Amino acid sequence: MREYLLTLCITAAVTYLLTGPVRKFAIVAGAMPEIRARDVHREPTPRLGGIAMFFGLCAGLLVADHLTNLNQLFEKSNEPRALLSGAALIWLIGVLDDKFEIDALIKLGGQMIAAGVMVMQGLTILWLPIPGVGSVALTQWQGTLLTVALVVITINAVNFVDGLDGLAAGMVCIAAAAFFLYAYRIWYSYGIEAAAPATLFSAILMGMCLGFLPHNMHPARIFMGDSGSMLIGLVLAAGAISVTGQVDPDALKLFAGSEKEAVHQTVPVYIPLLLPLTIIAVPAADLILAIVRRTWRGQSPFAADRGHLHHRLLEIGHSHSRAVLIMYFWSALIAFGALTYSVNSASMWIVLSVVILSTIGLVLLLLPRFTPRTPRWAEAVVPPRYRRRRASAAVRDASAAETGESSGDAPVERTPVAAGVSGVNGATAVGSRARLADRSRSR
Repeated sequence: MREYLLTLCITAAVTYLLTGPVRKFAIVAGAMPEIRARDVHREPTPRLGGIAMFFGLCAGLLVADHLTNLNQLFEKSNEPRALLSGAALIWLIGVLDDKFEIDALIKLGGQMIAAGVMVMQGLTILWLPIPGVGSVALTQWQGTLLTVALVVITINAVNFVDGLDGLAAGMVCIAAAAFFLYAYRIWYSYGIEAAAPATLFSAILMGMCLGFLPHNMHPARIFMGDSGSMLIGLVLAAGAISVTGQVDPDALKLFAGSEKEAVHQTVPVYIPLLLPLTIIAVPAADLILAIVRRTWRGQSPFAADRGHLHHRLLEIGHSHSRAVLIMYFWSALIAFGALTYSVNSASMWIVLSVVILSTIGLVLLLLPRFTPRTPRWAEAVVPPRYRRRRASAAVRDASAAETGESSGDAPVERTPVAAGVSGVNGATAVGSRARLADRSRSR
């Protein structure tokens, strides 16, 4: 566990430290497009955050290769090299798209080629655990097609949900955490070495997301772009392929002499990971709904719009931060609910807990304009928007006094700012941001 945590921390540190220089490079390179009709942000923001995430991935694999226990993984398995090859290809395609906005069909072809590169190096699904049947061996063509389909679905699911600041990185981090616990349990508790690559991939993926999130939380200073969203989608899919298609359920020995029952025991996580319907359930649902919605309107499934789940949350009145937290909540509930069910599927308390938390989530969805207020003794440590009315009014008056506006002035409608205007979010490589400065002075 210590070596996995060290790999996670190194990956997060490298990603975090490189994101600042990458932001400056993105501004100089002009990877900061104009505001589009479907965009939620109002100020031009640089992309290419995936560059820092890719180098974080490389740093994580390099560190793991030099650790005592994890080094054996690189000697016995070719999966880390397969992941790095596929990740490099998909990352390069994403960088080109962030800069030049290449055609969607070209990106789809690149995703399939990246998946094929991983298959050629051994990262593929060899068999499937089917409930009531057992492990079904796949032919080479069946395994290849299924692997490519899983990679493409996962990449596009993550790419579709990347619409709000910190949303994609946070949701994938939650999924990676649940997946890490599951894979580590198989590797450590049952001594199955075939689960070690998936455990490593999940730890590195968590490091990539955690290192990038401080720069990407609302208001974001940089976006990961397609170079980042497709990269983390591919890493997540690689872990699912590694543990789902190459770990023999009978090796778990959950039930003596019965492979079918072993498959039944692991199906709460195996099958959803394969489809995938738990680890990336929310992005997958968003992907399916987007395809149906656009096809019904006679549009291309790849045509962009403002009908995604996070857009709907904003339309019904949720703030940006609350919409992101709601999406986090549902991702964690589904991912960790499936993880807990896989550990003890006979407990009714797990089902009741999931039902109760789902009810709480539905209540939160129906209260978009409800702002919780903290006790007075805790107001000093919470953001101003969660303080009581008197404290919030004082903050607004202080901000108005600094900007030379009266508190009774009519609100000024904010309009998108064209790229290249000095002082906006991402328009300059260095310098303080007005909103952050005002917030610090108002305390």
